[in-house]
Amino acid sequence: MAEGRAEAGAAGAGAAVALVERGADPGELVALAQQVQQADEFIRANACNRLTVIAEQIRYLQEQARKVLDEANRDADLHHVSCNIVKKPGNIYYLYRRESGQRYFSILSPKEWGTSCPHEFLGAYKLQHDMSWTSSENIEKRDAEISILDKLLSQQAVLPQCTEPNFQGLTK
Repeated sequence: MAEGRAEAGAAGAGAAVALVERGADPGELVALAQQVQQADEFIRANACNRLTVIAEQIRYLQEQARKVLDEANRDADLHHVSCNIVKKPGNIYYLYRRESGQRYFSILSPKEWGTSCPHEFLGAYKLQHDMSWTSSENIEKRDAEISILDKLLSQQAVLPQCTEPNFQGLTK
């Protein structure tokens, strides 16, 4: 048993086990065991915390994927609605339903129809340049987002060059 180490044949080939001297203080053994146990608990808690963050990110990404699919289905549905004019991005179109159930787009709003509006009004939608649709309730918000993105893209050349991520120039 050179230098307090012995080969542990039962533990596996090449495994070395630290031996404690016979006269060692039992308190040291208890302290060593407590330290190992505490380290195990910290490692487990840290792994659980990190896995919890990943699980939250997965749930968030799943929700985002559901929203993307819902919007894609809505956009596809609206592109298949009857329309006797060529739709142009940037314009607002008004969705109506005939008594037969057929839906159609018009460029006339219910206000422009006045009391002679012939069919049930279902909603107004703006056709975006990416060919997605924005409902009238969200047009102002969406336009503001696009404006911010356009501003960011136009100032892209002004952003400082760096190798590390930072938010300089993006917070003002």
